[in-house]
Amino acid sequence: MSDLFTTLKAQVTGKNLRIVLPEGEDARIVGAAAELLKDGIVTPILLGDKEAIAATAKELQVSLDGIAIHEPATDPLFDELVAAFVERRKGKATEEDARKILVDPNYFGTMLVYTGKADGLVSGAAHSTADTVRPALQIIKTKPGISKVAGAMIMVRDDEKYVFSDVAINIAPEAQDLAENAIVSAQTASVFGIDPRVAMLSFSTKGSAKSAETEKVAEATALAKEKAPDLVLDGEFQFDAAFVPSVAASKAPDSVLKGDANVFIFPSLEAGNIGYKIAQRLGNFEAVGPILQGLNAPVNDLSRGCNTKDVYNLTLITAAQAVAE
Repeated sequence: MSDLFTTLKAQVTGKNLRIVLPEGEDARIVGAAAELLKDGIVTPILLGDKEAIAATAKELQVSLDGIAIHEPATDPLFDELVAAFVERRKGKATEEDARKILVDPNYFGTMLVYTGKADGLVSGAAHSTADTVRPALQIIKTKPGISKVAGAMIMVRDDEKYVFSDVAINIAPEAQDLAENAIVSAQTASVFGIDPRVAMLSFSTKGSAKSAETEKVAEATALAKEKAPDLVLDGEFQFDAAFVPSVAASKAPDSVLKGDANVFIFPSLEAGNIGYKIAQRLGNFEAVGPILQGLNAPVNDLSRGCNTKDVYNLTLITAAQAVAE
């Protein structure tokens, strides 16, 4: 386990955090849940058919003792969650609608988080990002001052740790979106022991090029500074000016960033997604996430190509976010 995960484990162990895993019939989920419980990190909650989950556990030769299992449609909590969902949706869903919707494990699991019966949720091993995010946006919703969720990666290599965002959610963010992303990404950095120094990335450094794209990032920088004046943040920057001290001294000598940025806000989803994968594949960084930012409670999205270790790690991250809330 890397130093990052060792630190997170120390933060959450003994806190009795409950993390719901809606894809409880998946072998990767069952294996990770058993390991998490054995290590004393969280109390997993699995959703799905109890017999199917038990059969998977038997095949994996792991114990389910101490793991709560809920079958949404027949669960004793179903009526309570239906009523809470109808109230939360405020006229957008009838009781009949709610009874159909909450059979979906992602909706049922999100309601467990919303009603305080779970501290966070991890899904996506067998569902799309939209299937995970949609219930969270409808039920848990974003924090005050945040209009859009953003997806961040923690990039880890030996003792190096960086935050890359947004790499997963918003295709073409506006200046306001980028400013919000910068602020929540700095908060994410703090959760993972990173003292945030935020660079707003572009293909221009401090006006070296002029276009609608560079001006959007410059505007986002100004908005973020206005919203969070104590945050160490600047832009717009090319990556080398944000990361290499000698380049920073040449291109932006008066900036608060001296080539020492550790939180990187990308101007578009394509840039962020390409950027983190280059660092992962060519730079041999471990990419941890994506971590969904800006929600009132932690909900995170797995890749459908994930393995048991990925489920374990993202659940640990989700628990760390819950501690920090």
